[in-house]
Amino acid sequence: MLEQLLIFTRGGLILWTCKELGNALKGSPIDTLIRSCLLEERSGEVSFNYDAYTLKWTFHNDLGLVFVAVYQRILHLLYVDDLLSMVKQSFSEIYDPKRMSYDDFEETFRQLREEAEARGEEMRKVKPVNNSVKKQGQVSKSVLDGGKKSKSESGGSKKDDGDKDKVGSFMMTNGHSNGNHEDDDSDKTDLANGKENTADNVVLDPSKLMKLRSKGVRGRGGLRKTDSIGNKSSKVAAAEPPKKATKKNRVWDDAAPKQVKLDFTDSVDENGNGEHVDVAAADQGESMMDKEEVFSSDGESEDDDDDEPRSDEKPEAKKKGWFSSVFQSITGKANLERTDLEPALKALKERLMTKNVAEEIAEKLCESVEASLEGKKLASFTRISSTVQGAMEEALIRILTPRRSIDIMRDVHAAKEQRRPYVVVFVGVNGVGKSTNLAKVAYWLQQHKVSVMMAACDTFRSGAVEQLRTHARRLQIPIFEKGYEKDPAVVAKEAIQEATRNGSDVVLVDTAGRMQDNEPLMRALSKLINLNKPDLVLFVGEALVGNDAVDQLSKFNQKLSDLSNSGTTRLIDGILLTKFDTIDDKVGAALSMVYISGAPVMFVGCGQSYTDLKKLNVKAIVKTLLK
Repeated sequence: MLEQLLIFTRGGLILWTCKELGNALKGSPIDTLIRSCLLEERSGEVSFNYDAYTLKWTFHNDLGLVFVAVYQRILHLLYVDDLLSMVKQSFSEIYDPKRMSYDDFEETFRQLREEAEARGEEMRKVKPVNNSVKKQGQVSKSVLDGGKKSKSESGGSKKDDGDKDKVGSFMMTNGHSNGNHEDDDSDKTDLANGKENTADNVVLDPSKLMKLRSKGVRGRGGLRKTDSIGNKSSKVAAAEPPKKATKKNRVWDDAAPKQVKLDFTDSVDENGNGEHVDVAAADQGESMMDKEEVFSSDGESEDDDDDEPRSDEKPEAKKKGWFSSVFQSITGKANLERTDLEPALKALKERLMTKNVAEEIAEKLCESVEASLEGKKLASFTRISSTVQGAMEEALIRILTPRRSIDIMRDVHAAKEQRRPYVVVFVGVNGVGKSTNLAKVAYWLQQHKVSVMMAACDTFRSGAVEQLRTHARRLQIPIFEKGYEKDPAVVAKEAIQEATRNGSDVVLVDTAGRMQDNEPLMRALSKLINLNKPDLVLFVGEALVGNDAVDQLSKFNQKLSDLSNSGTTRLIDGILLTKFDTIDDKVGAALSMVYISGAPVMFVGCGQSYTDLKKLNVKAIVKTLLK
């Protein structure tokens, strides 16, 4: 049975709740639905689960109303969708924006509920009957097919040929070939009759088969058709092996050119002290994090965007005629329907996917925009394509804008007042640039007069400690290290204790790169986070990834949640997007990562120097995605 049904406006004003139900809901399922689903552009989904409840909803976009039904998850209520549509239709007839109370709707809802429950009972009774009828139909169909098949075999070619065809098709479907020439002969007879022996016995055009033979399509025996016919030239060509590229001989005498020096690291003595220590802060200037990026809003791309979707509306214009289309653009369409939105949404989905947005994310975004526009009245002098693009632009800005403000400098000073260091842990897959971008963040913190300590907790990869030691030496930052094959969680804990004693403001913890499916390394990462309880967990990801971004972030969060042994589950707090200068306009990875995790993009790496770290420009990203 239903637990609750609510009607409220998009502004959050509750207009009506069912007093007859009146069940007290455990927790806050409605608030969670609004925060986690409706405001995050996930309204295109079918339902939303919260603890023991399942929530379903529908919109009246023209009036700005939301209808939500709540029921127990273990109950599969078939009538909820019909009930919501009937309540939506009945309530919209009596809705008045100036009216605040709708107590008279109780009786109407009771009647609608009884009618919907009766329909649900009928659907439940009809469903098993349909399944039984379907099974009987399948049995009778198989019997008829068997009879026809036996007749065709008796009236067709010989039984041996039919058996060969069956064996050949079975061998092809299982991906095996025995290499017998008898199969080639059977193929020739089948080709002469204009037939092809496949798993489904599909009849093909003989002319097409001859073209395939001339192109050298492989047969059942593993030989090409041209070889089975007896083309000698192809055999001779196959017999001659391709020439291999010869390797140039190495010159061993003194005339050999001198190799260019590739190692530019400073020489160090046994105590680790370098002869020449470069201070990067004095050479490379101000970090890009503190520079305001100028965003130019030129109108060229907007014109292109307006012109591009017109191809989707050409068939509609031809059908309706010039006068009707002009009249509709002046007066506006009564209500937007799903068929009106599909062409523009399809073009928009393809455009997002070309910008490296994951297919799953692009599909969900289009479904959410469709749900927000369906039933809404189209304004005068506006087109459907521009309306859809405007709604998508608002949705993208809402997604990429952080839900909560994460001001690192403010949190660092707050931790300093508590006389403890601010701890940041960098996590991610292999080779995305965690150590390099950790050094960029350290350089940026140095610019703000914050004392930083690095913790070398990548005790798995060879050379990781030396790499971080080089960055620390160049930036003149203390580093805490214990070498390799140590427990990274214990190393991080000792580093935090050392920073507390030395009075360091921030501890930047470098961890080993790990794939999201590596169970031992993910367990070690979960232990590090649960033991040390860092203030910020940054996921470092490449801007080059597409669909893999969804898999990486979702599995990282899932593993951290499953392997957590504390009461409060700690997930990823923010994202550091690297290699952003190599992707041109393929900026979709930022959208995919933020959508799947809900964590904001806090840093963007855009180069190889310490100053190449900046903030994410949301307007520029949205403009690039829709261009």
